[in-house]
Amino acid sequence: MTRRDPGPATPLVRPARLRPGSRVAVVAPSGPVPADRLEHGLAVLRDWGLEPVVGPHVRSVHPDLDYLAGTDAGRAADLQAAWCDPSVAAVLCARGGFGAHRMVDLIDWAAIRAAGPKAFVGYSDITVLHEAFALRAGFATLHGPMVATETFLKDAATREHLRATLFEPESVRTLGLATAGPLAPGRAGGVLYGGCVSLLAADAGTPGGRSHARGGLLVIEDTGEEPYRLDGILTRLLRSGALAGVAGVACGSWEECGPYEKIRAVLADRLGPLGIPVVEELGFGRGATALTIPLGLPAVLDAPADGGRCTLTVEVPALL
Repeated sequence: MTRRDPGPATPLVRPARLRPGSRVAVVAPSGPVPADRLEHGLAVLRDWGLEPVVGPHVRSVHPDLDYLAGTDAGRAADLQAAWCDPSVAAVLCARGGFGAHRMVDLIDWAAIRAAGPKAFVGYSDITVLHEAFALRAGFATLHGPMVATETFLKDAATREHLRATLFEPESVRTLGLATAGPLAPGRAGGVLYGGCVSLLAADAGTPGGRSHARGGLLVIEDTGEEPYRLDGILTRLLRSGALAGVAGVACGSWEECGPYEKIRAVLADRLGPLGIPVVEELGFGRGATALTIPLGLPAVLDAPADGGRCTLTVEVPALL
């Protein structure tokens, strides 16, 4: 398996922005997709002037494991075929769930590299694929809302931020909702990486995982993890060395993870001793509004101690 330097210090290759009429593929690398939500999401994409095409297995369910959208081979084939199709300008995930770890090694990453970069959007379980595109292909990607998920379908601000990132990326380089605050104040620069923190911990120590974080700005979020489990996840990342040298951390949403004051205490206990800036509730993940975060690009994290606005500013537009 060919890999890049597993550290995040080097900016990755950016894809081209979308334009009216762009053809975009919708794939389901993880869980099965509710039909009504898929159709609603496709209608939104058409309203944006895009031409969505749906992967052959997106509407499938595994014959024995009903938490998977078809077989591992079928889900991997959908993603690879979409990426290697020169008429497709972007690959958008329909939903997360579980299953990306099962299919990531079935993809021909040499063929992906040869096809070149494309806009790739997803979060949650899709974190595994963000890491693979970074480490095995060298491509920047987008941690953003998926087309058949509730936040994308119900929240206009979430949809607009993704649309602007895809079509007008220079207009959304400074990120951060009003909820953002300094868990540990400071200012740091680095290359963005991360996603769902439990998936990052699951990837640590695998042949495709990162061995350190030197030069990186980490973004993390999760759902359904009790405070003690989040403690264990962060502790695993710390003990494995996967956070060694991280320059700063931006935290997103922690839906269904228990009372936020307990989550906040865990974040402060595990990340505070690193002596780096940490911003809480920046506004990405599974919250009521979810910003799109470019991964693989240089950025600056500002966490003022004086009550000023906490922001994450990407130094270049997410797409060319």
